[in-house]
Amino acid sequence: MSGHSKWATIKHKKGALDAKRGKIFTRLLREIAMAAKGGGNPDSNARLRTAIAAAKAENMPQDNIKRAIQRGTGELEGVSYEEITFEGYGPGGVAIIVDTLTDNRNRTVSEIRHAFSKNGGNLGSTGSVLHMFSKKGVIDIEKANATEEKLMDIVLEHGGEDLRDEGEVWEIVTDPHAFEGVLNAVKAANIPVASSEVTMLASTYTKLEGPAANQMIRLLEALEDFDDTQNVYSNFDMDAEQMEHVVG
Repeated sequence: MSGHSKWATIKHKKGALDAKRGKIFTRLLREIAMAAKGGGNPDSNARLRTAIAAAKAENMPQDNIKRAIQRGTGELEGVSYEEITFEGYGPGGVAIIVDTLTDNRNRTVSEIRHAFSKNGGNLGSTGSVLHMFSKKGVIDIEKANATEEKLMDIVLEHGGEDLRDEGEVWEIVTDPHAFEGVLNAVKAANIPVASSEVTMLASTYTKLEGPAANQMIRLLEALEDFDDTQNVYSNFDMDAEQMEHVVG
């Protein structure tokens, strides 16, 4: 199982801090409003289309989605948010990217820097770790719900890039532009999807053990818990035994 999949599993099993519905809704609404700045019609705005799909997956009421779009297009008054991406390093030199949406740049810079320094990490300069990641669509499917052959057919026919064996799940990897098409094909085949997202995948992963791994998890959780944080990506990996200890 890749580091990306392991961290997703840890967050899921621990009921990560942002699993509180209010926090999930806040992040999704901010993303919808920001995406809508590029146009309020999801048919011609892929970012908005993806944000709306993520909100619907969390059973967000349609009225909330509509108001967020209107705030983004300026039809309704709302807070103006700025996108800031931070790059840095965690324990053992693990690479970390933090995407934020904020209405107060100074507060966010201070909070993110504090989270890094308090948990054995440090902020890096722009571009210091971004080159180690690629933007990809990722679709996870429990193995009990589909065969490798059936999924491979979908991947090949609809422009997917790879099908990976991640233990209990199959992981389909796509180019971001092909993500919707592959996801829709999976759903059209009546195959249940465990999770789906456009994310940042690392080209290599750094394995940590013992106290360093625990400190890294504390750092990731601190970054995830900050209200302005939208996404956290890292190339952190740990062995299966330690993961079981962490999520147990």
